[in-house]
Amino acid sequence: MSKKLRSYDWFGKSDKMGFVHRSWLRNQGYPDDYFKDKPVIGICNTWSELTPCNGHLRDFAEIVKRGVREAGGFPLEFPVTSLGETIMRPTTMLFRNLASMDTEESIRANPIDGVVLLTGCDKTTPSTVMGACSVDLPTIVVPGGPMLNGRFRGECIGSGSFNWMIKEKRSVEQYTDEDIHEAEVGAARSQGHCMTMGTASTMACMVEALGLTLPGAAAIPAVDARKKVMAHLSGRRIVEMVREDLKLSKILTRKAFENAIVVNAGVGGSTNFIIHLLAIAGRIGVDLKLEDFDTNGSKIPLLVNLKPSGKYLMEDFYYAGGLPVVINELKKYLHNDAITVNGKTIGENNINPPCYNHDVIAALDQPLQPEAGIVVLKGNLCENGAVIKPSAASKELMKHRGRAVVFETMDDYHARIDDPKLDIDERCVIVLKNVGPVGYPGMPEVGNVDLPEKLLQKGVRDMIRISDGRMSGTAGGTVVLHVSPESAIGGTLALVKDGDMIEPDIDKRKLHLDVSDEELKKRKSSWTPPPPHTERGYVKFFLDHIQQADLGCDFDILRGGSGSVVNGDLH
Repeated sequence: MSKKLRSYDWFGKSDKMGFVHRSWLRNQGYPDDYFKDKPVIGICNTWSELTPCNGHLRDFAEIVKRGVREAGGFPLEFPVTSLGETIMRPTTMLFRNLASMDTEESIRANPIDGVVLLTGCDKTTPSTVMGACSVDLPTIVVPGGPMLNGRFRGECIGSGSFNWMIKEKRSVEQYTDEDIHEAEVGAARSQGHCMTMGTASTMACMVEALGLTLPGAAAIPAVDARKKVMAHLSGRRIVEMVREDLKLSKILTRKAFENAIVVNAGVGGSTNFIIHLLAIAGRIGVDLKLEDFDTNGSKIPLLVNLKPSGKYLMEDFYYAGGLPVVINELKKYLHNDAITVNGKTIGENNINPPCYNHDVIAALDQPLQPEAGIVVLKGNLCENGAVIKPSAASKELMKHRGRAVVFETMDDYHARIDDPKLDIDERCVIVLKNVGPVGYPGMPEVGNVDLPEKLLQKGVRDMIRISDGRMSGTAGGTVVLHVSPESAIGGTLALVKDGDMIEPDIDKRKLHLDVSDEELKKRKSSWTPPPPHTERGYVKFFLDHIQQADLGCDFDILRGGSGSVVNGDLH
């Protein structure tokens, strides 16, 4: 190789430390040639039995290793904190930055020349990419893939979407415990992550659009043999990337981020995409703003007919042609010269791929919706911004004026939402406070709260809901999210009272609280912040350093990177 490998400083020297580094690793049975000019490839594995979506990645690591060895590399697998969206409390978002720190320091501290990130469940993709960005070595992502379509009574159901309908099914359609159990058994019937266009699928599409995966990787089902082939080829390719010195900073340019925003709009991706992409940009040094998501993405046609914005699931998306079809359809909106991990441009990788089902992937001149993407709102209720996903919202609610019904906390919501005496109707605006990064803590996916049972029984299926929290990518509704600054730190949301009139106007990008500045100042003067959640441990660290949603909810001390050089040795 023309350039000395980073791992040479561990394995290539004949001094005492070279002896130490090689001799202890030899207890695994590695021969001499593994320590001589072979690129060391770290297999960063987010496998865990507590992360159901990533339960197959232990096997995938072996497939990647096979490709690494064939290409002349030395694969070494290492674990990092795994984040199981469906298991962890109070929310995995509380631990995304912890996992990113684990990834960053594991890469930096070890003799690694290139990295393969094995990802799947929602936060495992952005956290590992964030950590890898802070080191900036050659890196490739292998998404774990979606589950096969869920099945229930002869129909397809989404593993991440049916759960949002359970209250309605019980209350309105009289589903029994046996009915719900039958759906439960059939909803998640194979290995892989949620098969709706939820956050996990959105993240897989994001990394492909950024150029961090081999072409076509995002939509292949986890149990499809072609996913194994993709993992194998990724193992081969990362060795070549090390030899080419194709680092993350060469791929993750401003153009790549703008491409990801466009593609996310075209697939109807999750609003969580915003927070994660902002955090990744902050790590790699690209000046990405919240407004860029509106400027670059809000006018993009919706092309993918998947739940929650449509009717199909990821398995259908793959069979229809997958993300390459969408990228090709959107090429006039993209920077087609952006480089990707295979050394080719995104345009070269996606030249006229066939579409096999135009009901799943629409053509650009006949889109499902002429404008989708994410809309960024501003106003006195969200000085630093809030977001809404129009493709999942009700058109009749996009311009509205309604009376606020305020819930101070999630406990307050659960205690009162189904009280028959609650003064609420379908024109009201549900306001949920203290579910932001500091307020919960961790900013959970609770923004799309269930409607009152008495309104569901009347046939009401959507209402405007506003919060400083997030929403699952598997969910829908006219839901305003990520209000910044959040209520727990004294944002205007903290000052909203029952009966205040709120006016969202999505076309005008406005979110207005119809309360005078004088009255708001009066309310602010008597407002007191909630007590801190804890005075110890990681959560205390989180509360001290977390940034607001419009900055990606990263820690203030983690923006930028440390690089790959580590001074000092263990003796």
